[in-house]
Amino acid sequence: MASHSQDIIDYLDTPILLVQSGQVKVANQAAKALLGRHIAKADVRLALRNPDVIALISSDQGGEIVVGGLSLKDSQWAVRSKVLDPDTRLITLMDVSADLSVARAHTDFVANASHELRTPLAAILGYAETLADPKAGDDQALRGRFLGIIAREASRMQALVEDLMSLSRIEARKHDAPRAQINIVKIANEAVAEFAHDPRATFSTEIDSADIQGDRPQILQVLRNLIDNAAKYGAPKGLIEVKVSRMGEDWVMITVQNEGPPIKPEDLPRVTERFYRANAGESRAAGGTGLGLAIVKHIVERHRGRLEISSSAEKGTSVSITLPTS
Repeated sequence: MASHSQDIIDYLDTPILLVQSGQVKVANQAAKALLGRHIAKADVRLALRNPDVIALISSDQGGEIVVGGLSLKDSQWAVRSKVLDPDTRLITLMDVSADLSVARAHTDFVANASHELRTPLAAILGYAETLADPKAGDDQALRGRFLGIIAREASRMQALVEDLMSLSRIEARKHDAPRAQINIVKIANEAVAEFAHDPRATFSTEIDSADIQGDRPQILQVLRNLIDNAAKYGAPKGLIEVKVSRMGEDWVMITVQNEGPPIKPEDLPRVTERFYRANAGESRAAGGTGLGLAIVKHIVERHRGRLEISSSAEKGTSVSITLPTS
């Protein structure tokens, strides 16, 4: 029976320890993989080198605590102690790193969104209050300037809310693989045409014929976001190249490249994070919400594609998305 009990706990993915009189009497395979094979029959203080965990095991009450660093440096583990008798404890360890990471990301997202909305809202309220003053309201030049600022800040809030709603819709469908057959060439031409009269840039397109399975509005949104970013942060009147090409039989690559100042190497890995800005002042001045590339990343992931970004002083910034054709 004892052998069967050991087989059962070894089968479990949850690390389990049976501690008796301060010594590890039983450790399943998951516990040994986490803490090392040396823990079997070892003093529990050597197996679990954490004073808070040792205090929990020594307690007559049992209970649960969350501690860090039992495996990777930033890992978080819920350690539960069940008192079986005065000298025996059943210890289970549950990796809660992912749950805490999601909760922290949610908290950060709400805080960032609140901050991004609060800034233009404060400006709108402040200028509206000033205009309510008869002295300021009667000055037509001042009134016109303040109303222009209010309109600009309101548009900024509207863009942010629209991007937040768009991101929410994309995430809600991230496990729903698109099945429609779409013509990537027509979508690219449509996106380029929307910016054809933009005074910030000129365009060069080299587009091959290619069909993929995808969500047409989302792929159009990807191209709009990438071209808009290329125009906003590229050199004035700089060339923006939009190119669609085949990568073998099963993949299509869409590349949007601009000429202009490069993104710093330390910023490149983070530019697809929500609200991350390589240059916060320039981004806000250009009307950016800090969500454009995050939206692109989520759409590409939903389409089972790859996103690559490179940037240099000589070549500008290039964003490529590679999508499967089926």
